[in-house]
This record gives sequence, structure tokens and C-alpha cells, in this order.
Amino acid sequence: MLPRTGEVIAMNIPNDILSVDAAVARARSAQAGYEARGSQARYDRAALAAGWAIMQPERNRQLAELAVRSTGLGNVADKIVKNHRKTLGLLRDISAAQTHGILSDDPATGITEIARPIGVIGAVVPSTNPAATPANNIINALKCGNAIVLSPSPKGVACCEMLLGFIHAEFDRIGEDRDLVQMLPGFGSKTKTQRLLETADLVVVTGSQDNVRRAYQSGSPAIGVGAGNVAVIVDETADLITAAGKIAASKTFDNATSCSSENALIVVDAVYDTFLAALAAEGGAVLPSSEAPGIISHLWQDGHMNREIIAKDAEVMIDKMGLAGKVPAGTRLIAVETEGIGPEHPLSGEKLSRIVALYRARDFHHATELARRILLHQGAGHSVGLHSQDTDRPVALGRSLPVCRVIVNQAHCFATGGAFDNGLPFSLSMGCGSWGGNSIDANLNWQHFLQRTRVVRPIPPREPTLDEIFGNYWHEAGK
Repeated sequence: MLPRTGEVIAMNIPNDILSVDAAVARARSAQAGYEARGSQARYDRAALAAGWAIMQPERNRQLAELAVRSTGLGNVADKIVKNHRKTLGLLRDISAAQTHGILSDDPATGITEIARPIGVIGAVVPSTNPAATPANNIINALKCGNAIVLSPSPKGVACCEMLLGFIHAEFDRIGEDRDLVQMLPGFGSKTKTQRLLETADLVVVTGSQDNVRRAYQSGSPAIGVGAGNVAVIVDETADLITAAGKIAASKTFDNATSCSSENALIVVDAVYDTFLAALAAEGGAVLPSSEAPGIISHLWQDGHMNREIIAKDAEVMIDKMGLAGKVPAGTRLIAVETEGIGPEHPLSGEKLSRIVALYRARDFHHATELARRILLHQGAGHSVGLHSQDTDRPVALGRSLPVCRVIVNQAHCFATGGAFDNGLPFSLSMGCGSWGGNSIDANLNWQHFLQRTRVVRPIPPREPTLDEIFGNYWHEAGK
């Protein structure tokens, strides 16, 4: 029981704050028991329970339907695929990961490493992926011995409640503590989210850059991820038909809700017309730059993206944009020819829709510079795509552009967050390094939910002589 003075102080704390503190306190108590009686088998079982909660087909369908109905973003069929594949890939990634007990014991260094949980994770999750993203965070947290408290966006509250209901039902089957996985009670608010940011042992933020900045300023250890605004280069060596198919599949998936969806296509002049023909065969309609003002006026209204257009099915977007009869039947995405980059040119930024800016580059060098300018305007640190048969160009982009990922000859939104045919860890949260103002440059994964204690024993001394260290330098520069 709190001392009397604590009770008096609590009476003056707003109810929103008290509700968050109560949830975190329950999570902290549950996590203490989870760790004290923890084992690799228990952590694995809890993670699998959370995974099956979203992957069980009927539950997956219910979550996908509710996500689209409550947020108005994306489409049901693709969300079902996303919930399944992202969770399955994550469970594959962590299946053999050791997150409990002694991780290593090295006689040569005298160091023993012991896996330790972080404690209570506070996770802020977006409305674009109101089931897949929280499930990813929950599974990673449980795998590493943590409890987790979610702060969903207001439009994602209902979906998050349903997901937690499914997880708690699975927990009841295995006798696990429901308080290990919670969400902030009631309606979402900045006040509640801020309190969670200040009281959790680690905060993980996917979503608005305002939330990311507040996480880093909260005083708690924080992992925030950067904004997406993917530029993809198609050079003169690319397999144009394959590239067009992959770009169309990626850009239209879940109605472009992913931060990894293509927002700019940069096509070199030598294959520009041929590529546009290949894109047209995939349902990509190209509009000349003269149509750009009309696109902008429909897509942005009163300084905000038009919610009647963003992340909507193609036919809805075309109707709301006033393009019915102006684009071919079967149009799946729209590419708008443009040249401008920067704040005065909204098409050069993220569009959260089946609309992509189309740039014509003189050559690969010019394409690289256009990509750099786009990234520095928005999306620095995230990723760039390249469709090319030149084996040197991907490395050249990786050495020169401000990105943490160069995605080569792949459907960008499928590949960036991990895929079964590339080596990136499955994730819905991409760190963007210093370029994006982030503390990580990798895909958020289980290793970010774990910390280590090191037992350090004495070993025979390994002190070098000065000549061993400076000999070559002295030979070159003089002593």
C-alpha cells in the first residue's frame, strides 16, 4: 500500500495518467513473474500463442475486416496476406533465437553473456497496420521475456482490442498471464501516450514523426523509426517487364499503406518509353505533368491528405480524383510525370495512395542525384530501390545515398520489411539511422528487445609493446 502522502499526491493526478500508471504497474508485476519463472520454453510458447492469435485464419480475417472498416485504409485481402506472412516470417526468424539463460561463455576473454529482459515495453503503433505491427512488437517482446503495453492510434483502438482478446484467449489455453500484453485503456490520447513514453523501460514507436520525436525526448530509452518516401530507379540494363510487374504489385498492395511503397519512379531516358509501355500492361496509367496541379488539389486539401483518396481501392481513388474516363479501364496505379522536388512540390513526398511521381533521368548518374534530392526532402535513411542488371550499381548507391537499405530487383514493399527470398529480418518498422534521426539503422527485430549482462573474469594480461602498436606508423611517418 502507498504511504499516505502518496495517496494524497495520486488524488491530484488526472485520471488519464492514473490509468496508464495502473496498466504499467500490472505489466511490471506480470513481467517480474514471467522473468522469475522464465525459461526458453515459456518465452517461446508465449510468442507462439501471440502468433497463432493473429494467424489463425478466421481471426486473421476478422482482424483484416475490422482494420479496413475502422481505419478506412487498405483492403481486406491484402491485410490478410500481410498479417499471415509478416507473422510467419517473424516466427521463422525467432524460432532458433536464444533469449534466455547463458548466451555465450568464452574462456579466452573470460566473459559470460547472460540474456536479460528489458522489462516493460511501451509500443506506439499506427493505424496503417493496426494488427500486424502490434503483433510483431508483442511477439518480439514475449520472446525476450518482456511485458508490453500498446498505445494504438485512435482509429486503431478497436482492432487492437480484438487482437488482444485473441491473444488473451490463447494465453488462457496455456496458463499465461494476460497482464503481459495490454493496451492503454479507453480512447487514445496524446496525454496517455506521453505518460507511457515516460514510464516504460523501452519505448518503440512506429507511425507519426511527432510521436517518434516525443519518444526520443521522453527520457526513456527509445527506438523510433523514420518516414518512408521510397524512390526506385529503373536503369537501362533492367528487365523492364519484370520490373514493371514488381513495381505495380508493390505499389498497389494494401492500397499503398506501407511506408515501403514506391512514391517516386526514376527511369533513365534510354528505356523511358519502353518501361512506360511495360507499366501500362500492368495497369499503370501515366499522366503528363500538365495534370499534376489537379492531382495535387484533390490529394491534398487544407494542408492534409484527403482521407477519401488515400489508401483506397483504385476505382474509388480514380472516382474521387475526377479521373473517371481519363484513364484506361483496369488502371491500378497512376504515375504523374513531374520534375520538381521539395516542399513546393507535394508529389515528391509520401502520397499514401496508388499515385507515384514519375521522373525522367538523363542517365544513371542523374537518376542517383534525383533519388538523393528526393530522400533529403523526405524519407532520408529509409531505403531506395534499383532495377538493374549491373552488379556494381547497387553498391555504388549504398556508398553514396543516405539510406540504410538498397533493395535490388525486388518488389519494394514486400522486400524492405523482410521476405522469404531475402535476408532481412521480418519487420514492419524500419530504422533509418542518423539520416532519419533514429537510434537504429536496421529492421526492428527481436535483438532490440533484449539486453545482456556480462560476467567478466580475469585472464592472462595481453598488454602490447609500443613497437607492436606504432611500428608501422613510425616506419611511415617517423617516430
